[in-house]
Amino acid sequence: MAELYWENIEIAGMAGAVSERIIDNLNYSDFFTEKEAKAVVKVTGIAQRRFVDEETCASDLCYAAADRLISMMKMERSKIDALIFTCLTPDYRMPATGIILQHRLGLPKTTLAFDLPLGCSGYMYGLSIAFNLCNQPHINHVLLLNGETKSKTYPKTDKATSLLFGDGGTATLIRKTDRANPTYLSLHSDGSRWRAIQMPGGGYRNPTSLKTLKMRKREDGSIRSDEHGAMDGAAVFNFSITDVPLDIKNSVKRAQATFDEFDYFIFHQPNKFITDHFTRKLKIPRDKVIYSLHRFGNTASVSIPLTVVSELNPQLNGTQKKILMSGFGVGLSWGTLVTELDNCTICELLEI
Repeated sequence: MAELYWENIEIAGMAGAVSERIIDNLNYSDFFTEKEAKAVVKVTGIAQRRFVDEETCASDLCYAAADRLISMMKMERSKIDALIFTCLTPDYRMPATGIILQHRLGLPKTTLAFDLPLGCSGYMYGLSIAFNLCNQPHINHVLLLNGETKSKTYPKTDKATSLLFGDGGTATLIRKTDRANPTYLSLHSDGSRWRAIQMPGGGYRNPTSLKTLKMRKREDGSIRSDEHGAMDGAAVFNFSITDVPLDIKNSVKRAQATFDEFDYFIFHQPNKFITDHFTRKLKIPRDKVIYSLHRFGNTASVSIPLTVVSELNPQLNGTQKKILMSGFGVGLSWGTLVTELDNCTICELLEI
């Protein structure tokens, strides 16, 4: 069972970057009537999103966030021992974008760097690796970068997804600490439901061809190619309101805590209807559940750290707070983290 535990390791700092280009969901696409767009916004809570331009990649947003965080924390770049880049929209199929970022950020050749190709649960899985690396005697600082440019993967003509996803990039510094900081993390996966969120064409199982690139009309009236993202909304909803709240409940119990003891709950945000549903189910005080999807949409694994940066600065600077984070989605995969942030450096959100 993937139930992990650490002491003397902490999240020390976080930064984020988004495009300055704001997308208004009520005026985004002629494919939706005004009535349809208003209905989607009402249910999902997603009024605006941020889209990068054609030349900007997820790595560019992460670079900006990481550069800001390193400068803000006055870190010596030579002391960063590892870099993890979590992303499903990398720069290239090869090489790994994380290694390119190691060079762009001016980190030493002794820095371990790699990509973690996971979606909405990627921040949880990335933290698991970062915390485990910090358990090693000669690794003291790990930089976890989460970035996505989902605007490049979902067309305007998809009724299920085109008003949901946005772009963003974040940087999180994990390091050793003298304080105990008991931290709990659970991780899960269910590959039997991999078709719930997928991009069927363009990989090596179904390589790019004229067929995979052809825009085709689907049963719900959507128009997309096999190299666009596709989502089974009903399957995702059922998973999100069953497996996820159970994991959250078990994680709180395992940490020997109660929901009332937490200062903040930061969930991955596919849409507000889903998270509001299990918030009520778990009887979590709604004022402790922090949202940013109304401003940025569903940014996949970026949504958790982006919410912290955009909504909890300056609340977390110079304070100690008990938090719970939960990421879930494509895979299907999910995980829940319980930890304390103590005087965590939260940088102001960059718009580029």
